[in-house]
Amino acid sequence: MKQLLLLGILLLSVSSAAQDADKYAVQKTIEAFFEGFHQQDSIAIKETVANDVLLQTIAKDSLGKDYVRTEDFTRFIKSIVSIPETTKFQETIKSYSIQVDGPMANAWTAYEFHVNDKFSHCGVNSFQLVKQEDKWKIIYLIDTRRKEGCE
Repeated sequence: MKQLLLLGILLLSVSSAAQDADKYAVQKTIEAFFEGFHQQDSIAIKETVANDVLLQTIAKDSLGKDYVRTEDFTRFIKSIVSIPETTKFQETIKSYSIQVDGPMANAWTAYEFHVNDKFSHCGVNSFQLVKQEDKWKIIYLIDTRRKEGCE
């Protein structure tokens, strides 16, 4: 009985360590995405996403009602690489909440965005990732954006 209990504890420890390693790898994928983003490096960004990545944002229409806007990934990349060198932009991740189940992961990341060192907006990113060939890839990203109610 004692051996069975020890075996159970050992298996839980191994499982927990693997989960922690996956959470770490998911966070590193997101960090690599933003490193490419800030460096305006389309190749680095593309290395972190799946071929059919979906990008969306929750925006407000002219009447102030929320709606979901889908952004074409190619257009997103072009907009990032075309930002003038004189414009400084920085998205700072304030926190991570990562869940993993086998080859699927979700990361909820609160953030603040600054342009030329001035606060622009804050919100939350919700990333969906899948593990493909031992690499975590972003398959879906949706975010919120607001100017008030930030940390």
